[in-house]
Amino acid sequence: MLRALLLLFTFVLPLTLSAAPATIDWLDLLPAEDYQAMLDMPEIGHGSGLDSEGDFTQSLRQRDDSLPEVMYSTRVVSDYDGRSVRIGGYPVPLETDAEGRYLSFFLVPYAGACIHVPPPPPNQIILVDYPDGIAIDDIYQPFWVQGTLHISQTSNQLADASYALSAERVWLYDGE
Repeated sequence: MLRALLLLFTFVLPLTLSAAPATIDWLDLLPAEDYQAMLDMPEIGHGSGLDSEGDFTQSLRQRDDSLPEVMYSTRVVSDYDGRSVRIGGYPVPLETDAEGRYLSFFLVPYAGACIHVPPPPPNQIILVDYPDGIAIDDIYQPFWVQGTLHISQTSNQLADASYALSAERVWLYDGE
């Protein structure tokens, strides 16, 4: 019996622990040169993204040539390619199923990125694919997203993203 327990702790437990996703931060996704460029960057204002009639005028793709190039960086941290991760962020809904659950959305580091100027750089936007779908009632409510992260340069009408995540689980952010 003792031998069986020893084998369990020696071989099975480490495999179980290594399967747990790594909790990462948005700054982990910035290469060192981009991180330093962000630190050295002057303060940037965030407009409301609304016109005089209250309609949205901005998208994540809008480019402002007065901003430093790091704000458009697609450079990535290749160590995260194929890793199981968990990251918190805010959804920018893209595609729904027949029941209105979101199957695809961008995950961004701050609330309102779809209407604020400037948007996050592409290496701070993750395209999330979640076949189970989730209801997103409030884009100002953060979510945890867990799954396999990939380096994948994606571009659509709304934004450019440098990462993609095949989500296994998506849930409201609970602080832990």
